[in-house]
Amino acid sequence: MNNNGIRPIEILLVEDSPADVRLTQEALKEEKFHVNLSVVNDGVEAMEFLLRQGNYEKAVRPDLITCRGKTARKLLRKLKTTRT
Repeated sequence: MNNNGIRPIEILLVEDSPADVRLTQEALKEEKFHVNLSVVNDGVEAMEFLLRQGNYEKAVRPDLITCRGKTARKLLRKLKTTRT
């Protein structure tokens, strides 16, 4: 919760490019709402994050998952067949 009693938006960014991660972080800093950004490098890490496995046992369930291309399609297929 922030000072206004509003829960921050939890975003999971699936991105392997450090430059794109920095760009996303900079863009989110300019917004008026509070965001917690979690970053993973690929779909495998994203599934571990979403299933709270390995290093992500205490991960917070994201409100938004952002990824692109083949990773996005593979992740969506896997999520459809996995119970969370």
